Amino acid sequence: MTGVHTAYYLVHSMGSSGSFEEQDRQAARNFAASARQAGVRRIIYLGALGAEGQSLSAHLRSRQEVADILRSSGIPIVEFRASIVIGSGSLSFEMIRALVQRLPVMICPRWVGVKAQPIAVEDVIAYLLQALKLPVGDAAVFEIGGADQVSYGEIMQEYARQCGLRRWMIPVPVLTPRLSSLWLGLVTPIYARIGRKLVDSMRNPTLVRKPSALKVFDIRPRGLKDAIERALHNENLEFAETSWSDALSSSGRPRSWGGVRFGTRLVDSRTIDVSVPPAAAFAPIRQIGGANGWYFADFLWWLRGFLDLLLGGVGMRRGRRNAQTLAVGDALDFWRVRTFDPDRRLGLVAEMKVPGRAWLQFEVEPIGAQPDSQESTIRQTAIFDPAGLGGLIYWYAMYPLHQWIFGGMLRAIAVRAEIEARIKHS
Repeated sequence: MTGVHTAYYLVHSMGSSGSFEEQDRQAARNFAASARQAGVRRIIYLGALGAEGQSLSAHLRSRQEVADILRSSGIPIVEFRASIVIGSGSLSFEMIRALVQRLPVMICPRWVGVKAQPIAVEDVIAYLLQALKLPVGDAAVFEIGGADQVSYGEIMQEYARQCGLRRWMIPVPVLTPRLSSLWLGLVTPIYARIGRKLVDSMRNPTLVRKPSALKVFDIRPRGLKDAIERALHNENLEFAETSWSDALSSSGRPRSWGGVRFGTRLVDSRTIDVSVPPAAAFAPIRQIGGANGWYFADFLWWLRGFLDLLLGGVGMRRGRRNAQTLAVGDALDFWRVRTFDPDRRLGLVAEMKVPGRAWLQFEVEPIGAQPDSQESTIRQTAIFDPAGLGGLIYWYAMYPLHQWIFGGMLRAIAVRAEIEARIKHS
């Protein structure tokens, strides 16, 4: 922290297998001591809402205890207290999303009716950034939340509505935090131990009681409907811009049947090396689709397009605008171009009828550090965000066929790239 003026503290240890409260305390003490030694002039901390004096859960108590430990450093603390954050990666939001996606009928314990004041991740970031403009030396606690006070059940219903899913919710007076966490562990990607801590904290309303943040900052947080719309929209942009090769290589998770899971998304990725430079390796990718075909099992691609037409989709009739090049926004059979970096990356989003959202991405990188490398790696990545149980069944039912088609297509692209490179230089 040497030379740091303002330090942000965003650490939480709830995913630990041991005592997360003790790990939170130790981490906060270490941070506070290092900040004081380095001469940091301000700490901005993101904690959790929960009325003081209530019988708070261990999770919410720990969030507020961390703030007290940071204050003990003597450094002015700007503390933000938030309810559930609406956006990818937020543990509460991912839990709600997974429940809605997977369960057409939900048995809802009492915590589903507890009120919260969800806030969009963009609004949280806006508060964190504007805190930099506060006068140095000022310490404050700001409660932040969105425009709506809603129950967890209402958040689930709004998410379902925007995803086109119909969900039935049956309230029951039982299901203890332990039973609820075990249930969550079975039907969501979240470990049961984290689910138990989350559910335990959900018995406490998390509402803004002191709206001073609205007077200090020129931020007007959006409501639940807009927050979920923005979260889904930003995910689309993220998929268009993400290099899944980076995500896969850094995940540290072994490849498993059905692909690697990132949140609710399923990712199937494969690579092949070719003895041609990146521009030559990318040439067949640039020309894919339309009259050029998909290089492998074209009959099945045509059949998929025909079935899409029968279901009211766009089918394969659109072809492509130009046989040799592409641009962002171009239609490409039943795909649309979302990213196009010449000689490097092509990202497609599916516009066919499919129970979820689907993307297909091709990336080409030189082998070795030399920019004029004569060898390249082609990566092909299929991403699917299933809509409910039907989407999951579709993905796993089609997975063997997709393995055969996508694997054959990648090998055919590699062969064509090497053949065209030889013809060009003959």
